[in-house]
Amino acid sequence: MKIAGRDAGNYCVIVDQKDDRVVIDGQTRRRAVNVAHLEPLNQVVDIKKGATHEQVVAALEKLNIAVVEHRSRSKKNQKAVKK
Repeated sequence: MKIAGRDAGNYCVIVDQKDDRVVIDGQTRRRAVNVAHLEPLNQVVDIKKGATHEQVVAALEKLNIAVVEHRSRSKKNQKAVKK
């Protein structure tokens, strides 16, 4: 579980390790974070290193954890919103 920052309180899965940080995905945005910003849970998912977002979502659904997809705005729509 992510315990710090904008995604605090959301479930995530560690999909890779880069230097002193880990790459997470799930209910959070896919990004590299400090391990100190995560709280381990007693649940384990079976995924491979570097798993895709779809594989992470499928693994979390097996644990009855829903992942809501957020679509980013396209650049064209962002310009229309600013006007």
